[in-house]
Amino acid sequence: MASHLVVAGTLIDDQPQEALAHARAARDRASRIAVVREAVGVAAYHAGDYAEAARELRAYRRMSGDPGYRAVLADCERAVGRPEVALRLVRDALGEGPDAEETVELRLVEAGARQDLGELSAARLVLEGALGGSPRPDAVDLTDPSALRLAAAYADLLEAAGDDAGAEHWRAAVAVYTPEEDVEFAEEELPVPDAVPAADEEPAAVVPAAGVPEAADEDVEGTDEAGGAVTGDHDFHDDVEAEVAELLGETDGSEDDAEH
Repeated sequence: MASHLVVAGTLIDDQPQEALAHARAARDRASRIAVVREAVGVAAYHAGDYAEAARELRAYRRMSGDPGYRAVLADCERAVGRPEVALRLVRDALGEGPDAEETVELRLVEAGARQDLGELSAARLVLEGALGGSPRPDAVDLTDPSALRLAAAYADLLEAAGDDAGAEHWRAAVAVYTPEEDVEFAEEELPVPDAVPAADEEPAAVVPAAGVPEAADEDVEGTDEAGGAVTGDHDFHDDVEAEVAELLGETDGSEDDAEH
């Protein structure tokens, strides 16, 4: 199981479909471990399976108590054609006082959802507000990665609104700081472990707690729940080992009770 998570982490950027296949294989072996459900959700998001991404990340949030991935969940709602739900999730998340980085991600989703609804003027106001209220690229600190992403989104919005000259002006400014890569709403990344196990290594076995069968997919929470994009630097090996150890501890305890 752990080896599948390691491979998923190494493939997530270049081969997201393969990464998703490995993450699903890990889930087949240990669906009750929170980090496994997180890995499936993140891989599904990268692979473009937004319904599965939302389902798995909600399961992860419920199992772990982590309130993160709010912008990602809102973006998933956009992707499956529910911009109104995305806007509600963004509004709820903003009301909880997110940090500056997450606020940028939420504003990007909000502007995109407004654009999906044909509300280009509202989308423009969202991005201009996030850029400090100034529509001039020379008034924005484009050395800040978050500002750079907002500026790139603003250029795309200007083009959609028919302002080709304005769009090119902003794109030229963005290109100065990103000459070799596109700037888009950033997807969450799976951490890449230091080493990949050998191809013939057997997946680690997972022993469920006594009396508790291995669960199938967790129930999905409703779309009213606010999701999020806050991530930590997870060490999948440590997280998985800790949760498996806890499960094994529960099993051992149950067996001891049975002997007495």
